[in-house]
Amino acid sequence: MGIPQNQHEIIFERFRQGSESYNRGYEGSGLGLAICKSFVEMLGGKIWLESEEARGSTFYFTIPYNPVYEKSTEIHINPFEGQKDIDLKILKILIVEDDEISSSLITRMLQNNRNEISHAITGIESIEACRNNPDLDLILMDIRMPKMDGLEATRQIRLFNKDVIIIAQTAFAFPGDKEKAIEAGCNDYITKPIKKSLLYELINKNCNI
Repeated sequence: MGIPQNQHEIIFERFRQGSESYNRGYEGSGLGLAICKSFVEMLGGKIWLESEEARGSTFYFTIPYNPVYEKSTEIHINPFEGQKDIDLKILKILIVEDDEISSSLITRMLQNNRNEISHAITGIESIEACRNNPDLDLILMDIRMPKMDGLEATRQIRLFNKDVIIIAQTAFAFPGDKEKAIEAGCNDYITKPIKKSLLYELINKNCNI
């Protein structure tokens, strides 16, 4: 989509993105480019971009060539290692998340307890799913989604369902975001990357388990 000239420098800062609105069409924490810049500079290189609004962006980097001839070793990382399962009663849960990887990770965290899990990828879909399933116990509501953000979806749901527990989740947290979520009608708030033990703790607290 392209990046305005006056934002070419700030997008390399931590927690900054080309668009910082709640209803932008993409997810993320604003750390990716900052991490890339740090790695490139640690290796003695530099990183820059060329961009034109409405046409797109091209990123470049340089690093010194220092060949290494050691045998490579594969490293397999388990995102759930060290996180013990916690017994919960079986819940009917709606995961509202437009990022497929995040949705899959949350589903894996919760499915071991035989919970009944459904999914929505937009705020509009979440409202419809809640209307069609008035017996939902819990909604995990992503805050930043295209078309309708999670805060507005929560406000709409609260017009006809006061009882369902709604936990806001976001990867792009700023001071005051939790208060905005509570004011919109959420019961609690969690930041990404979501830690399984904290998620279960919030579910225990809010669902009276």
